Amino acid sequence: MNARSSSGKRLSEAAKAYMEEHSAEKFSLDEMAKALFVNGSYLLRSFRQQTGMTPLSYHHMIRCQKAKELLLTTQLSISQVGETVGFVSSAHFSHIFRKTEGCTPSEYRTKHKPDDEERSDP
Repeated sequence: MNARSSSGKRLSEAAKAYMEEHSAEKFSLDEMAKALFVNGSYLLRSFRQQTGMTPLSYHHMIRCQKAKELLLTTQLSISQVGETVGFVSSAHFSHIFRKTEGCTPSEYRTKHKPDDEERSDP
């Protein structure tokens, strides 16, 4: 691995850690670049080369992972789950969730939440 790809890998890992820590906050490439002491364009290009996705797509993926956990482990409404993970509107949350996961949040909850009736013995 040459020095350039090594630094790109380190930068991508730092960006991932930053996004994990700030997942519920409004996404800003410029703010993240400033926090990581790099140029935004360089960060975008490097992150895409290392991960195959944009930082915004990765940020959405993190939020959706957290939303999936909440959908299965809480009784929060869909809009409350979206708000908890950082989406401003439930419509935007549903749109991004469907784009990322291939189904709506309510479909995901219905499909993946264990049914108490099925687990109990007759």
